[in-house]
Amino acid sequence: MFAVYVVLTVLTAAVLAYGACLDFVRHPSIAAIADRVSVPRTWMVPLGACLAAGSAGLLAGFVVPWIGAAAGVGLVLYFLGAVGAHLRVGDLRIGGALVCLALSVAVLVLGIAVHGAE
Repeated sequence: MFAVYVVLTVLTAAVLAYGACLDFVRHPSIAAIADRVSVPRTWMVPLGACLAAGSAGLLAGFVVPWIGAAAGVGLVLYFLGAVGAHLRVGDLRIGGALVCLALSVAVLVLGIAVHGAE
């Protein structure tokens, strides 16, 4: 189970880091999504910072498990908010947010299973 936890955590951290980079450069595809769900473009950099912090937190969880757990909880809340933002405006193109939510939940659950209550 530890190997699955490591692979899934590294994969999730990479996906989140990539998403953060897209937010930081205000990539047109991400800007279009922000427009579609009525999120101001000025929020792109702060939201990218949240993704970057979550990515770093997941990786830090290998050394300090409670940081990984805190990052996992934060990411689950972040992506629940993302799904909610899409549903609020009736946008059903939520596949990316659901995948990231599923990855975040999986990493959180696996991290707790591997590290226990350290």
